[in-house]
Amino acid sequence: MQNMSAREPPAPWQKAVRTYLTVIGFGNLLWEIAQFPLYTIWTEGSRSHLALALVHGTGGDLFISAVTLMASLVVFGDKTWPAQAFWRVGIPIIAMGLGYTIYSEWINVEIRHTWAYSDLMPRLPLLGTGLSPLLQWIVVPTLALFAARRTAGR
Repeated sequence: MQNMSAREPPAPWQKAVRTYLTVIGFGNLLWEIAQFPLYTIWTEGSRSHLALALVHGTGGDLFISAVTLMASLVVFGDKTWPAQAFWRVGIPIIAMGLGYTIYSEWINVEIRHTWAYSDLMPRLPLLGTGLSPLLQWIVVPTLALFAARRTAGR
């Protein structure tokens, strides 16, 4: 019978996934805090409303990031990821995140009026989507992907 306390060390891809999700979680938490002034909740919301928005936004970002990572790994990944198939997996992650963000910002700002941009939010001319959430889905996943590759290489 195998000793249950003796565990094999995680495979490089497992370390990469753990690192990716950790960096995504903290990165999105910081981004959400930093972009609060770009939304009307900053001046119109209570502290409890701000806290709820922070938890909801960060949790949603983490969920979307996990789904896009897994979908991209299933379709484009292989056992060499993240050392070899880095951008083959990374570009679809970012593309899916951007696509979801454009849809989510449109449906929540323009249709449902769930949240609103303040006058400080720069917006893309044709789409009207806020620039900050779009940059979030480029910058944070890119940093997380590089951190994942670095961790997996150890």
